[in-house]
Amino acid sequence: MPSLATEDVEGFLRQHVGNVEAIEAVGHGEWSRAYFFRQGGRDLVVRFSATDDDFLKDQRAHDLARGRLPIPRLIEVGEAPGGYYAISERAGGTFLEERDAASMQAVLPSLLTTLDLVRDIDITTTHGFGMWQGSDGRAPYSTWREALLRVASSPRIAGWQVALRESAESQRTFDLAFARLERLVDACPDVRHLVHSDMLNFNVLVQHHEITAMLDWGSSMYGDFVWDLAWFTVWQPWYTAWSTLDIRQAARAHYAAIGLEVPNFDERLRCCELAIGMDGLAYQAWVRREPENLAWTTRRLQSLIE
Repeated sequence: MPSLATEDVEGFLRQHVGNVEAIEAVGHGEWSRAYFFRQGGRDLVVRFSATDDDFLKDQRAHDLARGRLPIPRLIEVGEAPGGYYAISERAGGTFLEERDAASMQAVLPSLLTTLDLVRDIDITTTHGFGMWQGSDGRAPYSTWREALLRVASSPRIAGWQVALRESAESQRTFDLAFARLERLVDACPDVRHLVHSDMLNFNVLVQHHEITAMLDWGSSMYGDFVWDLAWFTVWQPWYTAWSTLDIRQAARAHYAAIGLEVPNFDERLRCCELAIGMDGLAYQAWVRREPENLAWTTRRLQSLIE
């Protein structure tokens, strides 16, 4: 979605909520554009998107969490020129990606505890596996294995298969990864947990080594909680400052400390890693933005196959 000029955002907000001040573009987001602003002494965020599904998912995740997760409260959702808007409370903190190795190491206990809270959210009123819809909270697949094997099925990146075929090496890597996933997927149990599925990409805020906000539930799924851990183990090499961290081992130690048994942990983690890498490869092919990102993701997926 294209960025809006500050004066256009100000005009929209004045029309809908009254006088505002200190409007500032956030500068991150693939599917929406966000802007900070102040009104009546409150720090708020307005987002604009072509679809309201992500905003509805934020609201559902907030309601499911019942205050147990740091999800900013949505104040208002409605139609805007070219799509939809959402206004929410602004959380304090800095983005997780801005942390160096020592600071990230200090954040890991809070991160793993937060993932525990996500895992324990009651989703018995919901249905299905895979990415769920904001409108009704339903997901399309009957098993977690099916959801894993239907990787990169989001309609938002329709046409990725054609784009991927333009790179023989990337296509070959995707096919090898899928074959490996097929061999391992039976080790994955049909467990249903709430999964954020995008805890990088400027979607987590941290303050004083504590997680203060989990933003943008637009990619959220129902499935194995190991997926959110795999999100970090897959993309960790992208953040060179974190190269010395052993996030996998930190998770193992954490599970042991809280008495949580995770059967087939290695196989489940690898299945999630392969699916995440394949989905990333499909996205990089579709977006056609920077060839070096497609090449990097191809190499990363190759390392996961090996």
